[in-house]
Amino acid sequence: MSDVFTVIGLSDSRSPALCPEAMRAVVSSKVFAGGERHREIVRYLLPQDSRWITIAPPLSDVMRELLDEDAPIVVFTSGDPLFYGFGATLQKRFPEASYRYFPAFSSLQLLAHRLRQPYQAMRNASLTGRGWQELDRLLIERCPLIGVLCDRKKTPAVIAERLLEYNYSGYSIAVGEALGGPRERVRLLCPEEAAGSDFHEPSCVILRSGAPGERRFGIADHLFEGLPGRPDMITKMPVRLATLSRLDLVNSRTFWDIGFCTASVSIEARLQFPWLDITAFEKRPECEGIFERNTRSFGAPGIRVVMGDVLQQSPREFTGGVGTVDAVFIGGHGGCLDDVFAFAAERLAPGGRIAVNAVRRETLAGFHRCAGRHSLCLLEDLCLTPSGHNAITIATAVK
Repeated sequence: MSDVFTVIGLSDSRSPALCPEAMRAVVSSKVFAGGERHREIVRYLLPQDSRWITIAPPLSDVMRELLDEDAPIVVFTSGDPLFYGFGATLQKRFPEASYRYFPAFSSLQLLAHRLRQPYQAMRNASLTGRGWQELDRLLIERCPLIGVLCDRKKTPAVIAERLLEYNYSGYSIAVGEALGGPRERVRLLCPEEAAGSDFHEPSCVILRSGAPGERRFGIADHLFEGLPGRPDMITKMPVRLATLSRLDLVNSRTFWDIGFCTASVSIEARLQFPWLDITAFEKRPECEGIFERNTRSFGAPGIRVVMGDVLQQSPREFTGGVGTVDAVFIGGHGGCLDDVFAFAAERLAPGGRIAVNAVRRETLAGFHRCAGRHSLCLLEDLCLTPSGHNAITIATAVK
């Protein structure tokens, strides 16, 4: 394995201005790595008898090729190698190797300069081969300045569609395409314009909002769409907020909402704790449309919805990749509290919590029995009486 990596950042310029030390590394090396676009940019600089390792999925194959090399390797990346770049990937895979970095401006830095936009307060998200989690969190937090790295699937147009879908249309969109190269283009668009446009690669986006909008803390019950003819089938706002507190979501990573109905608990949790990996389960098919409309109305993207009986699900894929869940709210159990509790308790992380809102004594007593059966500790029950409604007891068990 090579124990020396020289990592050089490039813009899209076809005449990269490398510093003398970086040029000496290029002319004295025989093994190079980078994407096909990088190869086209630096082809004229490479020695004739050099070898090129193409960085492309699957990365496991790329790492195997790098591991088989004994000679020093020069790696070309886009922009800053340590800003969502391959440099960080190399360090993680080969932590004992020696590294030299020669960064260029990242595409988001270039775009900020093209816009004459100070960017020290900009929050960043990468969508390159990743999910929406980072961007969703920044939108929920109403960040006024967001930089986004795009890929071939999550293009500026797709980002604009997501803004419109979840009521974040107050952002303007600045799109940078192939920055630093002959095809460079910068456009300032509203989400409606960007959603219907085509963009060439590579691209990045800066979202700007003069008035980010207010964040909610406690959504009034009447604002949710509910089950037709069942206005009381919702966790009331005071009980909802108290339940989230009892679940200790502020210190959690993963959360299950079992029997979500209107999705009020999942939505409140998403808006208050936007880093959470949330899965909402429901077996009533009519609730799926209600879920979709409520999450869009309140700007709560990124909640994983699972329709069907929770006891028939394979739970590992709903644990954020860690195999356990930190918090579970049993909002509905269909008369199978023992089975649903067991389903959750078996996958609960140490220190994790399960909560239920009990109106009937039988439910409360059953929850207490389940906690004892699974060796969970009970917190003191919390009883609330929302105005005009029956008393509700929030019961919580801790592993």
